Amino acid sequence: MRILYVGNSFTSNNNLPGLVKGLAAARGIAVEHKVISVGGASLRQHLNAGKALDQIATGGFDTVVLQEQSTLPIKSPDRFRESARDFGAAISDAGLRTVLYLTWARRNAPETQKALTDAYAAAAAELSATLVPVGPVWERFLATHDEPILHESDNSHPTMAGSYLGACVFLIALLEADPVGIETPVKGLPPETAALIQEAAWTICTDLTTP
Repeated sequence: MRILYVGNSFTSNNNLPGLVKGLAAARGIAVEHKVISVGGASLRQHLNAGKALDQIATGGFDTVVLQEQSTLPIKSPDRFRESARDFGAAISDAGLRTVLYLTWARRNAPETQKALTDAYAAAAAELSATLVPVGPVWERFLATHDEPILHESDNSHPTMAGSYLGACVFLIALLEADPVGIETPVKGLPPETAALIQEAAWTICTDLTTP
């Protein structure tokens, strides 16, 4: 799978795409990727800049992962839907697969997860896109685990554990593989913590998709 990631620090911090690639490799799935990331950027800013659209048209990818600015779907869901729609049209025209990376709420505003989830789910339904529900999995994990910490001290960005949990969700939702038992080492993450996250990601994702 050749993936183009379009987003900001929620994608690039801790090299989330690299974590996904490592997990995929452990399951015999070859993944190549490119990241277009600008700190704090919205999808509309990426559209206006043009670089992502050029890569979609000519970059040889088969999958495009879109990540909106972290609070914009809460504050302006219509603007998010419009940007997702415009990206979706370009991705569809190029014959590629659209994936939406549903992010998490700020630590000090957990009640906003529902608005994030609703906005991304509606956009995914409209675009027939694959939804990677990282935020809802974080929400379930935080409800039952005090450790490891998922948010950095700014209450927004992910720790390595938070990014690794997200990568496990990508493996499950996008690549349809089980992370449990993968022993690929991750710098800054003890093996027992990685194992706990793998188990939790699989259990929560299975629960979320069970009618």
